[in-house]
Amino acid sequence: MTMTIQPVILCGGSGTRLWPLSRELYPKQFIPLLGDHTLLQDTVARLERDGSPGETAVAAPVVICNEEHRFLVREQLEQIKRPPAAMILEPEGRNTAPALTLAALAMEERPGDHVMMVMPADHYIRDLEPFHRAVAEGARLAADGQIVTFGIVPTSPETGYGYIRIGAPLDGAGGACRIAAFTEKPGLEQALGYLESRQYLWNSGMFMMQPKVWLAAIERYRPDIAAACREAFSAGITDGPFFRADKRAFAACPSDSIDYAVMERLIDAQDGDAHAGVVVPLDAGWSDVGAWSSLWQISPQDEQGNVTSGDVYTDKTRNTMIAADHRLVVGLGLEDMIVIETADAVFVAHKDQAHDVKGIVQRLKREGRSESHSHRRVYRPWGTYEGLDADTRFQVKRIVVKPGAALSLQMHHHRAEHWVVVKGSARVTRGDDVFLLAEQESTYIPLGTQHRLENPGKIPLELIEVQTGAYLGEDDIVRFEDNYGRSP
Repeated sequence: MTMTIQPVILCGGSGTRLWPLSRELYPKQFIPLLGDHTLLQDTVARLERDGSPGETAVAAPVVICNEEHRFLVREQLEQIKRPPAAMILEPEGRNTAPALTLAALAMEERPGDHVMMVMPADHYIRDLEPFHRAVAEGARLAADGQIVTFGIVPTSPETGYGYIRIGAPLDGAGGACRIAAFTEKPGLEQALGYLESRQYLWNSGMFMMQPKVWLAAIERYRPDIAAACREAFSAGITDGPFFRADKRAFAACPSDSIDYAVMERLIDAQDGDAHAGVVVPLDAGWSDVGAWSSLWQISPQDEQGNVTSGDVYTDKTRNTMIAADHRLVVGLGLEDMIVIETADAVFVAHKDQAHDVKGIVQRLKREGRSESHSHRRVYRPWGTYEGLDADTRFQVKRIVVKPGAALSLQMHHHRAEHWVVVKGSARVTRGDDVFLLAEQESTYIPLGTQHRLENPGKIPLELIEVQTGAYLGEDDIVRFEDNYGRSP
């Protein structure tokens, strides 16, 4: 019988340690940090290979993400022509154990033998051949009822990762071992000892198991999580391509990780438990891309150890990362620095301190600064908008609408809008009137008037919108119709 590997992509991270490039509404998994594809796209494609060895097949992925990111996920998978088998929306983040439980429940009634390969959407793996070998070994063990995690062979005394202490090797398992212990992030001296002992692996956060095995384990060790997820799943609804877990039931679910909820508890139970925890070593150039210093480390460097992108000039600069998004950035006499320029923020830090940016983001959030959660360019299912200028009673935006897309039929209580088409053509609904606008033509939407903007053409529609009024917040939108299932 053919065994199917079912990718389960956990796509709920916020990536605050890569601010200002990564933001709450557009986190690192959606950004092409290391090539043409985003981390999410690379993760989805990672299991594919020319001719799967043995009797295994790889299914279309199941993706678990939050409400805000659903259209980004769908669009990015469409771009690489890999539609998901299912997209499960979490009403709010409850950590990885509830997310995996929702995925296992979705898989429970599917025919055939499936082994879930659980992968965070924001990791990087350089060498796919050893990764595929490790996955094949993990799949064999998972098909035999084991719960498998992957431990990264350490290359340095990292203090930012959790570690796994390996136990007894499994007979005929090609390097797989029982798990002796999980350890928290160590200090430098302790991490050096782990590295020298060769008895420890970095905890990767990737897992393999059968859906029924995970459900049995979560019901045994965390019946509260299992019950809340079952209720949220059974009361959930299908909304087009998305499955929405029930908000009330899922909000009542305890928050816990896969490691704490199940994996650590398997260590004490594994002597008498058929579903034991095992670790497969993985040496494949892995990184969780968890900080600017780690991104610098895995990126191509010039002869001076510099990593640059965008319009960047360097002189007397070494071992430094500079990213220019909107303007020329010059690095002169820098060493071991991180310099990240975006449209609305510039981040400058020593590499040894750059990981503390998470605290800066929390401070910005407490102060209500928009830079903590969104870029100047904001992504919507129909396209994007970007703020160009603003004051107390006006703001100017650049709006791009994808071919065939349409904004909701809506109105505003506090603002009027002027639209000027600069590229493409627009179909405008204004009250009872429906008309076309060509390039260099404009229209005015009075306050309180129902209106809609559509792109009937084959190229992106670009226009400049000038808003005027007493209140210009994004929450001053009353929707009457929407093509994307957003609430009225």
